[in-house]
Amino acid sequence: MNYEHITKQLLSLLGGKENVISAVHCATRLRLVLKDEKKVNQQAIEQLDGVKGAFSSSGQYQIIFGTGVVNKVYEQFVKEAGLQNVSADVHQEAVKQKMNPIARLAKTLSNIFVPIIPAIVASGLLMGLLGMMKAFKWVAPDSAWIVLLDMFSSAAFIILPILIGYSAAKEFGGNPFLGAVIGGIMTHPALLNPWGLGSAEPEYLHFLGFDIAMIGYQGTVIPILLATYVMSKIEKSLRKVVPHAVDLLVTPFITVILTGFTAILVIGPLGNIVGKGITTTLNFVYDTGGALAGLIFGGLYSMIVITGVHHSFHAIEAGLLADIGKNYLLPIWSMANVAQGGAGLAVFLKSKRTKTKEIALPAAFSAFLGITEPVIFGINLKYRKPFIAAAIGGAVGGAYVVFTNVVANAYGLTGIPMIAIVAPMGMANLINYLIGFAIAVGTAFVATWILGFKEE
Repeated sequence: MNYEHITKQLLSLLGGKENVISAVHCATRLRLVLKDEKKVNQQAIEQLDGVKGAFSSSGQYQIIFGTGVVNKVYEQFVKEAGLQNVSADVHQEAVKQKMNPIARLAKTLSNIFVPIIPAIVASGLLMGLLGMMKAFKWVAPDSAWIVLLDMFSSAAFIILPILIGYSAAKEFGGNPFLGAVIGGIMTHPALLNPWGLGSAEPEYLHFLGFDIAMIGYQGTVIPILLATYVMSKIEKSLRKVVPHAVDLLVTPFITVILTGFTAILVIGPLGNIVGKGITTTLNFVYDTGGALAGLIFGGLYSMIVITGVHHSFHAIEAGLLADIGKNYLLPIWSMANVAQGGAGLAVFLKSKRTKTKEIALPAAFSAFLGITEPVIFGINLKYRKPFIAAAIGGAVGGAYVVFTNVVANAYGLTGIPMIAIVAPMGMANLINYLIGFAIAVGTAFVATWILGFKEE
């Protein structure tokens, strides 16, 4: 494969290098921010050697090359386009500027919560191991194993505001370590830790006419997000007016003291009300709507993925885990994702075009692993009816997992990898998840086969 030749052809079909603002790549796709996507010759790009599909999503024009190939194409592409000195941060900022306000908010929340996923997943798996040790009495209840695993599994949720504070400050343009400090203030040992304390009542501190409830924010999400946003605004404003000679002393001091008072007096209590309101509303819809709620959410989720707004759901799911200790939304999203894979698999078997088959099979398996963009944009949405069939599969699968109360103890994984965070919640939970998986895939596959599709 001649990467230099492919890159030159690609640049021409993208409207020339002057139409390319920035470029990065992930495991399989070249991700571009373009000045004007109307100049793109999509059909011709999809016919290029090595290209397995192309689509526009979330402010980026993405071209699927596949693992291994994309790295070599990227190296040649940035050289030809003169983008060697454009950093990933510049690219992310360019992506945001291309989005509408709702998509921009979703992208911001995604950037904050995605880096925290490994900590949440690890805690979820540890909680599952701890639960199995207790349920099957592998060790004595007062064993050191129980004590230590309890510490390890709850740590991420206890210091969650610190993790979010660091990540959010980085995203909001503030100092991430100051963000962590604000998280530390909101989880200080002087405040009552509500994590696992049930109905314990906090003490009150009288300050400037206010009665401050000395309660901490361990395991919460909304309060620290709001506090870090305010902190970043204060810090950036101060840096504009404080002389450089004393900036290191004055800016952090004033930022922490102002944000600290604001967080404890106003933002914390307000954020708790908002967070609990969101959880209460979702619980009401879930408990009242039952399988119908799963049907609607599972059917519509892939439409939400197209807009990019689904990235904001990490914040909601983290809030559910903090408030009630389980995530009942993720199994629904997973059904919608694997249904896209089922539809893609049907396209692979039914299609007569070699190039469509080359894209459909790996894209379908990618969906089974939780990555749906290749199959949605490369296959199902392109032929329309498979996308509708996948929505039907997601709806039926979503209804089943809600009806059987399937839950997870973390967020961030769907499809086959999600088994790791479903299994710790019990054998019945795992079996019903796998049944839902099969229902979603099977329904989408059959619906695609029946509806058919017209190849271009």
